[in-house]
Amino acid sequence: MFTGIVTALGTVRRARRTGRGLEVVIEHPYRRAPAIGESIAVDGACLTVVRTARRSFTVEAVTMTRSRTVLGAYRAGRRVNLERALKLGERLGGHLVAGHVDGVGTVVARRPLDDSVLLDIRVPPLVARLSVLHGSIAVDGISMTINALPRRGVVQISVIPHTLEVTTLGGARVGTRVHLEGDLMGKFAERLLAPHRAALPRARRRS
Repeated sequence: MFTGIVTALGTVRRARRTGRGLEVVIEHPYRRAPAIGESIAVDGACLTVVRTARRSFTVEAVTMTRSRTVLGAYRAGRRVNLERALKLGERLGGHLVAGHVDGVGTVVARRPLDDSVLLDIRVPPLVARLSVLHGSIAVDGISMTINALPRRGVVQISVIPHTLEVTTLGGARVGTRVHLEGDLMGKFAERLLAPHRAALPRARRRS
């Protein structure tokens, strides 16, 4: 489990296909290196550390993970957001993030303001259903608040200067593809309410 508070920026040293899937070697600035078997969020995708070296660790992405992410497009030099798993008793600074990417979104508008940057992101239907005004969403593993819902299938976030400096969102432009995870509590609510929604008369469901 994670919180969507990025703890470091890493750099992809190498990404290559193997018989086991996609292998990605990531340089990191942590004083204590992630251990083998440890879960770590890479741009919001929960991956398992399979090897470690001085100042780097290796993770693998299987077919299902690659189908829901842009990990297959990673190349050497790419900067990635890193977050280590939450310890019980630590502060929950963002929101509950499972590290299970629901889909890929695309930045469709970027508008700088005096004190922030507004990003409009086109999101897949599942994420759209879970998105509510002032609710939470994870964008490349970063806990963000939904600032507005400009139109159907689009969410807007407001990125403050600190987040622009310490995460990859500082380099997000129109066309940038990002990992998205809808609010975890929203997923449970939708699942529990789905049978009851289907039982409602059509007229009531439209109201």
